[in-house]
Amino acid sequence: MTDVTSRCGFVAIVGRPNVGKSTLLNHLLGQKISITSRKPQTTRHRITGVYTEGNTQLVFVDTPGLHKEQHKALNRLMNATVLDVLKDVDVVLFVVERLVFNDEDQMVLDALSGIKVPVLLLINKIDQIDRREKLLPHMERLSRLYNFAEIIPLAVLNGHNLDTVLSCVKNYLPEGGFLYPEDQITDRSSRFLAAELIREKITRQLGDELPYEVTVEIEKFEQQGAVLHIHGLILVDKAGQKQIIIGRDGERLKSIGTAARLDMERAFEHKVMLNLWVKVKSGWADDERALQSLS
Repeated sequence: MTDVTSRCGFVAIVGRPNVGKSTLLNHLLGQKISITSRKPQTTRHRITGVYTEGNTQLVFVDTPGLHKEQHKALNRLMNATVLDVLKDVDVVLFVVERLVFNDEDQMVLDALSGIKVPVLLLINKIDQIDRREKLLPHMERLSRLYNFAEIIPLAVLNGHNLDTVLSCVKNYLPEGGFLYPEDQITDRSSRFLAAELIREKITRQLGDELPYEVTVEIEKFEQQGAVLHIHGLILVDKAGQKQIIIGRDGERLKSIGTAARLDMERAFEHKVMLNLWVKVKSGWADDERALQSLS
């Protein structure tokens, strides 16, 4: 669609780790394209999700959570990704949660200080606030920190106010033709999504048992008849991490594979044969050059 009355623009989703940015993106799109877990910093990459309705196209960019710890190359790369995204967007969604506004939230706000596009503050998880009468004074305090275009309380998981977010964002988009076909929902490849789904299951099932030194490479992604054959290589930093992922008699790796395969079959709408291996590759999380190839 190229009608001059159409609107299209890039919308960055930013915030500290674990406030619900990826969950927000998935719910706005009505489809899972960004992995989630309760563990902070699950998102490492810039994920683009495309929402098209009528004469409007919103190109959402989910980002890793900005955080203070930058000792490893992985953390530095994640923070650099966020700051790079902010240079070229039309609207920013700044996500915080409940009645919290801490040092990491302030770090995100500081990163927004030089941009000249509308910033919408989204206060997520309001359904978890015990005393709702505290919300309005909290919103008033936050409104004095920055000239937010809008402040919207929402509860992503139950869908509260998601329509309000979409309608507000549309008001701030520039006029212009669509950047993506109307039926496209992400710019990421199927191989990338497969790797992310595997990593999500590892993060969800193992929680605090593993640090962040885990990544996934797809070595084979091949359609044979009605079946997708996918081979995934799980890279860890230490031999002990390999044993944790494999588990006793391979049960943990089997559980991870089963959960990932079911999500892949929903995402790709094909039967999937998934094979997983685990390999130790020491120091990968602090190798900037290697990390660039994984992003």
